[in-house]
Amino acid sequence: MKRIIGFGAIFLVVLALWFYTKRKQAPQVAQEKVLVTVNVAHIKGLDPALNSEDHYASCEMAKVYEGLLEYHYLKRPFELVPNLAAAMPTVSEDGLTYTFKIREGVRFHDNLCFPDGRGRELTAHDFVYTFKRIADPKLGAHGFWLIDGKIKGLNEWRQKYADAAAADYTEEVEGLKALDNYTLQFTLAKPWPQFLYGLAMMVCRVVPHEAVQHYGKGFINHPVGTGPFMLEAFNPQDTKIVYYKNPNFRDKRFPSEAAEEYKHMLVYAGKKLPLVDKVITYILPEEQPRWLKFQKGQIDVVDITRDNIALEIVRNNELLPALKEKGMQLCRVAEIGTNYLAINNEHPLFKHNLKLRQAMSLAFDGEGYDQLFHNGTAILAQSTVPPGLAGYRAEYVNPYRVYNLQKAKQYLAEAGYPGGKGLPTITLDVGTATDQKQKGEFFQQCMSKIGIKINVVENIWPELIKKFTTNATMLHAIAWTADYPDAENFFQLFYGPNKPGIGMGFDDPAFNALYEKAAVMPDSPARTVLYERLNQIAAESVPAIYTVHRPHLALQQGWLKNYLWSDFHYGTEQYWDVDLDQKQVLLPKL
Repeated sequence: MKRIIGFGAIFLVVLALWFYTKRKQAPQVAQEKVLVTVNVAHIKGLDPALNSEDHYASCEMAKVYEGLLEYHYLKRPFELVPNLAAAMPTVSEDGLTYTFKIREGVRFHDNLCFPDGRGRELTAHDFVYTFKRIADPKLGAHGFWLIDGKIKGLNEWRQKYADAAAADYTEEVEGLKALDNYTLQFTLAKPWPQFLYGLAMMVCRVVPHEAVQHYGKGFINHPVGTGPFMLEAFNPQDTKIVYYKNPNFRDKRFPSEAAEEYKHMLVYAGKKLPLVDKVITYILPEEQPRWLKFQKGQIDVVDITRDNIALEIVRNNELLPALKEKGMQLCRVAEIGTNYLAINNEHPLFKHNLKLRQAMSLAFDGEGYDQLFHNGTAILAQSTVPPGLAGYRAEYVNPYRVYNLQKAKQYLAEAGYPGGKGLPTITLDVGTATDQKQKGEFFQQCMSKIGIKINVVENIWPELIKKFTTNATMLHAIAWTADYPDAENFFQLFYGPNKPGIGMGFDDPAFNALYEKAAVMPDSPARTVLYERLNQIAAESVPAIYTVHRPHLALQQGWLKNYLWSDFHYGTEQYWDVDLDQKQVLLPKL
């Protein structure tokens, strides 16, 4: 009997050890809902006024900061809806005065900058402060171009303090008023049809004066907003950013309307946002580490638009069956954007030499570029306006975007550099990602065929931004995705008074005059005619070498719910969910 009991005890111990071993071997899913994302660029700071021009920084700031308006998550065509505004504004008959009611009960994140560390209520005065801060000449906000000359009295306020030690934020600006704590009024200096679009952009997201004053120059690393997620501090050297669910986030709900293709997401309609407890964002500029982490289930969604892995795992716009069996899903959406090899038109080599610019454009093999880097899925860009916006004409062919080496050599000779003789080496600044270097080398090979020498220079993203915003490049690779659904957003890149802009420095009187006329017109057939003409000037003056309008490709794990991407949505992590039960099933398959 003792022997039987002894064998039974041994059996139970062995069984317990077997279960323990199996438990250790099987991937375990925590019960906390943690969303894991990735950013492909190093982030230099999280101040909406200073970093809004940086798409990668905007992806992070949008988790923390909010604006008056946002785009409806599930509606198409895109529709602006109230966010921190309680409703869409009332607008005066002349279209110049916009009056908003501010949502009551919204609180800034708890932070040491506030008395007792408790975030105070948002008011209309915070927006007045935010817009004055954008215009403050001492700050040098990169996004000031958006409101430059457009809000009555704001430019005069800015000019008044240009040489002063500090601007007086208490001084009233005629076009920027808090009528009371919950009523905000803008008066425009001139018609601005894109004004409401502008309010949804990152630069206009509200910041509290307490945080700016408390942290001083360090505010760029101490974001304090009203958004669904928060973090204590940010270090630009970090390779991982951890955001926590804002415990005081207002009662915001998942939408109850959707375009037909997104109606399956309405099972979440009415659920309180955000849907996850924590967001972890890894900073991984190189594609191979991103792909390996995704394959192991350590990342929930990864953008493969710019990665070579897309060429290996996507066939005929479909994900390989082996990956589908693991629950992975391919998201494919047309980007409303354009890729450029931007020319510094203020550089002496290019400024008055149209023939040189045209020669380089003619020598660029767009079809070869598309096949090599996009598997033939992109649209060859003829000019700056992408498909989907008024001003784009599918039938238009830019005569200087037709690959023609013989003509390119002829133009190069007419430019004064036959066979490239006498032409100095031209530098092309690119990012550090593998595909950026490869694309630079492709361009280098194209130009070598007509005798032009190109030196490809790699830069980390913050350094590349610094270079092209200070006109310190000759050529640089850049992509511009729409800030809002209007081609005016692309034309402003070439509007002379906006230079240096993204470093093109183009300043053509005919283009400028036409832009100024079209920019104040409401959407209409007459404006579309002007847009088409602007697009043609931008094409044939060759202020940049237009490459492609690319598709956006992303891979998501099967347990990630409600993932949706667009050029106009930032901060969408609040709508995403992690299905822990499904993750428990799918994780062992990876």
